[in-house]
Amino acid sequence: MAPPSSHRRPPKSRALLIAVAVGAVALLASVIVAFRPGGHSDAGSGTAVSVADSSSSAAVTSSSPAATRKPSASASPTPSASKKKSATPKATASKRPKATSTPKAPSGTGSLAGRIKPGVTYSGVATFYDAGNGDGACTFGPAGDVMTAAMNTADYESSKACGAYVQVRAASGASITVRITNECPAPCRVGQLDLSAQAFAKLAAPVKGEIPITWSLVSPGTTDTLSVRYKTGSSRYWCGIQVLGHRNPVARLEVRTSGGWTVLPRAEYNYFLSEAGAGCGGAIRVTDIYGEQLTVDGIALRPNVVQGTSLQFARH
Repeated sequence: MAPPSSHRRPPKSRALLIAVAVGAVALLASVIVAFRPGGHSDAGSGTAVSVADSSSSAAVTSSSPAATRKPSASASPTPSASKKKSATPKATASKRPKATSTPKAPSGTGSLAGRIKPGVTYSGVATFYDAGNGDGACTFGPAGDVMTAAMNTADYESSKACGAYVQVRAASGASITVRITNECPAPCRVGQLDLSAQAFAKLAAPVKGEIPITWSLVSPGTTDTLSVRYKTGSSRYWCGIQVLGHRNPVARLEVRTSGGWTVLPRAEYNYFLSEAGAGCGGAIRVTDIYGEQLTVDGIALRPNVVQGTSLQFARH
């Protein structure tokens, strides 16, 4: 009987032949796949998808609002931001006030005057008081000029007389020119002027106490120019504006607003008030009793600071 191993050789030969056949088929299949027409484009398609994904991702990143648009949006000033910026003293103080004059035909009669009119002689009495540093109801502040006077309440006319220059004549013929800086309440009478002690002494001896006078409005020669001051506490929401150094009495003050020029009411302490803040920090137009207008632009909203201009009303 033949050994068992002799019966296993034929299967081994068949297995070898089968393996060779399978290998040949596999080799032939790989050659066919490598050289078929669409073989190369399939490999490129995979790469293209990857590049497309990468470029698509980059495009999304570059167009993301969080990445690029927020910085530019925050850099664009909002209306309130621009207003705050223009209100800073640094921005306004860097520019010199720009002033222009719009002269009107001189009337000589002062068509915008109140009780005190040019060309009219008034009669009354003069008394005197200690004017101190020259400040008074007109709130001009301390002054080096001691030739000042307080006007009786009726002719003071709720501060319309503030800053007016009047020539005062005594019965002796002596005369002086004083500036109205204060109000003389009762018992001062209509037509009465309460002069500084220094001014009274130029008309009569102080021992007289009271003397009869005549007085009239004048438009003096001066080298001074007009100045503007914002009241303490002024802001974009409320402001008081005062005019100083004017040759002729001020009849009106206006501020430029979005709706044009707005007339401001005058307080008896001689400030023009914008109760709602309209025009505060903007252009200012001042009109004297003769109708001449002076426009000042570029005055900073700086409370309690006297800011000069190059303008002055014409002499009459």
